[in-house]
Amino acid sequence: MPIVAVIGDGQLARMMHTEAIELGLAPRVLAGGEDASAAQVFGDVRLGDYRDLADLEAIAHDASAVTFDHEHVPSEHLQKLIDAGVAVEPRPSALIYAQDKLEQRTRLAALSAPVPQFAPIASGEDARRFWEDVEGEVCLKATRGGYDGHGVWFPASPDDFATLVEDLVAKGVPLYAEAKVPFIRELSAMVARNRSGQVEAWPVVESRQANGVCRVAISPAPGLSPELEEYCRNLAVRIAEEVDVTGVLAVELFETADGVQVNELAMRPHNTGHWTQDGCVTSQFEQHLRAVLDWPLGSTAPTAPVTVMVNTLGGDADPDMPMEQRVVEVMRKYPEAKVHLYGKDYRPGRKMGHVNVAADTTERALEVAEDAAHFIVNAEWK
Repeated sequence: MPIVAVIGDGQLARMMHTEAIELGLAPRVLAGGEDASAAQVFGDVRLGDYRDLADLEAIAHDASAVTFDHEHVPSEHLQKLIDAGVAVEPRPSALIYAQDKLEQRTRLAALSAPVPQFAPIASGEDARRFWEDVEGEVCLKATRGGYDGHGVWFPASPDDFATLVEDLVAKGVPLYAEAKVPFIRELSAMVARNRSGQVEAWPVVESRQANGVCRVAISPAPGLSPELEEYCRNLAVRIAEEVDVTGVLAVELFETADGVQVNELAMRPHNTGHWTQDGCVTSQFEQHLRAVLDWPLGSTAPTAPVTVMVNTLGGDADPDMPMEQRVVEVMRKYPEAKVHLYGKDYRPGRKMGHVNVAADTTERALEVAEDAAHFIVNAEWK
């Protein structure tokens, strides 16, 4: 069976491994250490650095496809793999729009996709000009490397904005700014596309954040009109086709009073798609593997009226109760709860795992998933 090489050793690679085994694949991972989340479970672990071309060439040897659990691999290295005949998916020509947020904004604007007003920022003068253009409603972002709220700033005044920009530019941080969006809630429209061009979309979900980190995903998004649901799904499909994505694409959206605005793109399995493991015919992890191998894609039909995912984020303190006992207690109280752990040590705010609950109503799914996740983190019920 085909070898699929995954670059990146986090929980996304770990969960791809589960599906790869079920599909009979031979999964291989490039990991930074033996204790990394994915390295704990893969049978074929290659230790190395994703920024080192020789390490990438070694993991790609004899692989039917090479894919990722993050977007940070240097594009020039990936192009060298492609030039050598390696099937790298998604390709760097698409991946650039997940790696570089200014490139992403520029490409989406060219597609007439709904995006906030934006501009590159390279000086304090640029900062002051943009502040005036958007009447102080400013979000400053690093064009590369930001995630889970990192690399994002909300300056309080034009002077603060200019000073912040000058400090970051002096440190070599490339920047752009965009107008803050007065959003009602956050949505996520996820699709998968294979190299042959088949595209399948999942239901649009609502995502809820805590300190810049996705904490809850609800599928389907409660109260979303059929018209806006269709628009979001079609928008995600169009973006996938226009930028030639292979694999899973997550289009993070802000819902506003006037419709939606695109927040960010991710070209890999995504936190807002974890619900698909237990609430959908084909999970995002299986679908991603199918897509990068150019296999036919699976059904994205839900298997329950509602599925809720709640992340288990490390609390202020690590309880004395062993994690094994916490999981057992959740299983005892909520047999319907599905606990997924990432093999990570405790750290405040860290994504330790997640809980999925499928139910007949949003209220019941949220109640169980929130209580179960709270116990996993705190060893006490809400």
